[in-house]
Amino acid sequence: MTWIKHGRIFEPGGQAPWIGTHAMVPLVEARGDGQRVYFASRDGLGRAHVGFGTLSSNLGTHMTDLSPEPVLSPGALGTFDDNGVTPACLVTLGERRYLYYNGWTRGVSVPFYLNVGVAISDSGGPFVRHSQAPLLDRCPADPYLTATPWILIEGSRWRMWYVSGTGWKIVDGRPRHSYHIKYAESPDGLRWTRAGVVCLDYERDEYAFARPCVIHDTALKRYRMWYCVRGAAYRLGYAESSDGIGWQRQDGRAGLPASDEGWDSEMIAYPMVFRQDGGLRMLYNGNGYGRTGIGLASFSPA
Repeated sequence: MTWIKHGRIFEPGGQAPWIGTHAMVPLVEARGDGQRVYFASRDGLGRAHVGFGTLSSNLGTHMTDLSPEPVLSPGALGTFDDNGVTPACLVTLGERRYLYYNGWTRGVSVPFYLNVGVAISDSGGPFVRHSQAPLLDRCPADPYLTATPWILIEGSRWRMWYVSGTGWKIVDGRPRHSYHIKYAESPDGLRWTRAGVVCLDYERDEYAFARPCVIHDTALKRYRMWYCVRGAAYRLGYAESSDGIGWQRQDGRAGLPASDEGWDSEMIAYPMVFRQDGGLRMLYNGNGYGRTGIGLASFSPA
């Protein structure tokens, strides 16, 4: 598997009032006029807001039609998302769209806390928080944090792969997080059963996984997951599964290394893989966790 890079499609730089630094965690929604790309950008206080642009359906080289206002902004003071929101997954069921997102809040003993939230849009209306409380709060299965869910609906079963914290420790005098990828199920997308099932765990010097993105390849009768995993820096990872629960890592097949120089030479992060024109497309972030923008890559099976 070798991805072809098509370059950077967006570099943040004040194109709209809500766009400051970063264009983090791109999320694609297929529409009649192309692909709507949601992403998070940080304001002057470092708080992330979610808005969107449009990417043409023919591998356009840049995003257009940026939203003048964000579709989701930080929550009320003291809530789980009062310091920022970043997109994770968008699920459509009939006329209802579920935007799952990460809510950020600052900590004292550790730099931040993360929890999953959801905002819902009915019949094309605005996204409205389902609750001011997190959808996936800390619990015995996830005592530290939850983040970046990816969700597929299969019949009456909603399936989620998500990031779960396993602890913090002091490294070079500062707290450093650890998180891997777990699995959960729901009957309706709102009530989730978490049994602590680990899908992907650490190897060697790794300490953080992020942004699982799962496709069920019915022709090959397997699930395919792209994600990023961090030791010295985030790199693209890849895994396969027959049931979506037990996964075999095949990171050597990920096929999208960092460039020798330029905007994505230090990091490949937060992949979003989607089907288009008989092949696969990927949006991803480069250096600085989205500070340098969003890139596009494609893969066409032989």
